[in-house]
Amino acid sequence: MAELLYKQLISDLKRRIFAQEFTNMKLPDERTLANQYNVSRSSVKRALTRMASDGIIFKKRGSGTFINPLYLKNESVFNYEEGTNLGITDNFKMNGKRPKSQVLNFEVISPTEELQRDLFLQPDDFVYKIERLRLFDEQPFMIETGYIPIKIVPELSRTQIESSIFNYLQKNYNLSVTKSFLSVFAEPSTKRDQELLKLKENEPVGIMEGIFFLDNGTPFEFSHMRLHYQYLKFNSFVSVDH
Repeated sequence: MAELLYKQLISDLKRRIFAQEFTNMKLPDERTLANQYNVSRSSVKRALTRMASDGIIFKKRGSGTFINPLYLKNESVFNYEEGTNLGITDNFKMNGKRPKSQVLNFEVISPTEELQRDLFLQPDDFVYKIERLRLFDEQPFMIETGYIPIKIVPELSRTQIESSIFNYLQKNYNLSVTKSFLSVFAEPSTKRDQELLKLKENEPVGIMEGIFFLDNGTPFEFSHMRLHYQYLKFNSFVSVDH
């Protein structure tokens, strides 16, 4: 229960921060927050410590806890919430909105040698190839191509891929996708990128590419994501030891 309260507290404080409820960029003190949320001060302290380590807030001795203005200015569309699946539907948000999906392609194919290596497959282990366009409202921001072994999810349908595959996996198979290894880089946009993401010829595309793992360590999906460069923002907080 304490674990759940701490995560809910972080989630709601982040929501209030991005809704600009704290106009002076300063959070209430721990006692006030504990009373507001009807939780213990230790839960509040744990949540604030985690938010500080993530660079969302910073504590100034003798003055209080303040919102990091650079975090607000450079809000990442990827906002992972601890304890959730790593899916785009759950963790990619912009102004509090979750993305919609438009299915571009859904087929079953034989795995390439690269997919066999990355997903630990045999040549006759077929995979789903799923290509979706992700949008905030009507604004496209990502072309996502995923490859998932059929042996892990043998009954995947078009209806499921129109929403969240990761949530479907958790609900129906009691499996969670909780780890990933991703590479992030940029390259010149292709004609198709320009058409689907509304890019100009001279504008680049951001790339996120990697493997998602189930909580039992099994490689679940190889994903290749092509993002409009304006959405390729990721925040990191670095602590320098002297």
